[in-house]
Amino acid sequence: ALPNLQEINLHDMEYGHRFVDGEDPDESMTAATANETIHDINIITNFRKLRELHVHTNSSMNGRYPFLFNFQLLQKFTMFGCFNLKWDLSMLEGLSLLKELHCYNNNFLTGNINSLRELKDTLEKVIISLCPDVEGNFNDLADVPSLVKLELSLTSVSGDIRKIGETDFLKLEHLGLPDTVCGGREYEFHRISDVPEVMHSIHHLRKRVLGFAEGWTWSLSELSPDFYHFDNPRASDLDDVPFFVAMVQVGSRLGWRWENDASDQHCEMNWLDPEPEKESSDYEEYTLELQAMQEKIDLYRGFQQPPTEAEYNRIQNMRGLY
Repeated sequence: ALPNLQEINLHDMEYGHRFVDGEDPDESMTAATANETIHDINIITNFRKLRELHVHTNSSMNGRYPFLFNFQLLQKFTMFGCFNLKWDLSMLEGLSLLKELHCYNNNFLTGNINSLRELKDTLEKVIISLCPDVEGNFNDLADVPSLVKLELSLTSVSGDIRKIGETDFLKLEHLGLPDTVCGGREYEFHRISDVPEVMHSIHHLRKRVLGFAEGWTWSLSELSPDFYHFDNPRASDLDDVPFFVAMVQVGSRLGWRWENDASDQHCEMNWLDPEPEKESSDYEEYTLELQAMQEKIDLYRGFQQPPTEAEYNRIQNMRGLY
């Protein structure tokens, strides 16, 4: 029956139905669903020519199902919202033709992304998101030759954007990194002095990966020795210390700045691009936007980075908040 079937989609079953438990199931889940109608999922092992397998079963699968990783011709594998399905990235090592891996919101997915190097000759897209027990260093995949998309948001993957070399990720078109990576989205810096180098590395990578880090923000960690609080009952959100970092586009020129949480008080720009030529078509637009931005600089005019605590207290004292 359908021996040449090339794609299967496994979806959540209707209320009162579930698939048979796999190995090492969650016993409480087994007990809670004891009266439900059980369906055999092993039947899919008959389809040896599968090219695509999409699993979106919510709570209908419970435990480990090793046979899901035995389709030697598989090229695209999706696991979405499989809350009780237990598996590890190392189980993919036998899928020697796999091109795309899509994993979203899998509570029991574990493993180190270094194990994906076993598939480096074929992998083109790796999307692992909202899988908190996935770890490893994203830089370990830097030499995967055909990798065009790498999304690792909301994982525990580590690494450092500054270590991406000129010959790393040569074909990459999209890169998403969690806050556990130095320079990743919402990363918290340990020192103010670390920020310029990271911003320059991000800027350099943007020249190869269009739109990289667009919309991302960063901040100074509250554990940083550079961090301090401002507590005053008369203060408003405007008085928040500018401990957040954002990239800002002014005309065609890109830079970054320190700003407060509400983005309505900020320091001076730290430019990454040179100023447009006066004869260029975008110079007028740039100067108009620059003037409008500079007019909004208030408390931190003249500051390229957050003031020290003493400087900040002096600013607030001048405003009559002390």
